[in-house]
Amino acid sequence: MNKSEITDKEVIFEDNHLIAINKKAGDIVQVDETGDVSLEDMVKIYLKKKYDKPNDAYVGVIHRLDRPVSGMILFAKTSKALERMNKFFQDRMVKKTYFAIVRQRPRNAEGKLINWLIRNRQTRVTKAFPREVKGGTYAELDYAIVGELNGFYLLRVEPLTGRTHQIRAQLAAMGCPIVGDNKYGYPRGSSMGSICLHSRSLAFTHPIKKEKMELVASLPQDGFWDKFEVLVG
Repeated sequence: MNKSEITDKEVIFEDNHLIAINKKAGDIVQVDETGDVSLEDMVKIYLKKKYDKPNDAYVGVIHRLDRPVSGMILFAKTSKALERMNKFFQDRMVKKTYFAIVRQRPRNAEGKLINWLIRNRQTRVTKAFPREVKGGTYAELDYAIVGELNGFYLLRVEPLTGRTHQIRAQLAAMGCPIVGDNKYGYPRGSSMGSICLHSRSLAFTHPIKKEKMELVASLPQDGFWDKFEVLVG
C-alpha cells in the first residue's frame, strides 16, 4: 500500500452522506504549501477505487485537525451534508471530545478554561491570555483528568469553541503543555512529528437521517498511546 493511501482500517463510519476517518498524526487535512498529499485527496482516491467511479468522488471538508494531531475527522460525501454539518459546527451543535497526554498534573482534577487567543501569523503560534485583549478571540474548553500512568496524565478535553491550536495553547497556558508539543513549551518534540493529542469522538445529529450519532476513534497503536488503553476502558 502506498503511504499516501487509506484503507478500510482507517474508516470509522461511512454511509451515503458522510465518511469518518481515524487520521494518523502527520497527515494534513487539506493541501498546503508543503505539497504533501492531503487526507482530503486520500479519501477521494479511496472512494473512487471502492466504488469504481469513472470521475472523482465528492469529498467536502467539514472541519480540520492540526497536522501532528491524530483521530476522528469527518468528511461529507454530498454538498447537502457538507452545508448542514458546517452549520452544526458553526452553531456548536457538535460535541467534540479529545484526549491529551501531559506531564504536569493540572492543579484541579477538572475545570473550565476561558482565554482570549492571539494568533501570530509569522510563527504560526497561538498565545492564550487570561482576560480579554484587543484583537483576541474567545476560547473555552472543559477538561478532566482521566488517570495517571508512569508520571503522565491523560486528560479528557471538550472544546466548546473551535479555534486554531486552541487546546494546545490553552493547556500550555495552564502550565500543562501536551507531550511532544515543543511548539507550545514541551521540552522535546516527537521524532514522528506527532503530539499526544487525539480527537477521540464526535457526537451530533445526522444531517440527513436526523439520528443521534457518536463516532469514536481508537487510540494510535504507536507503542506509547497503547499503554493508556487501560485508563480509557
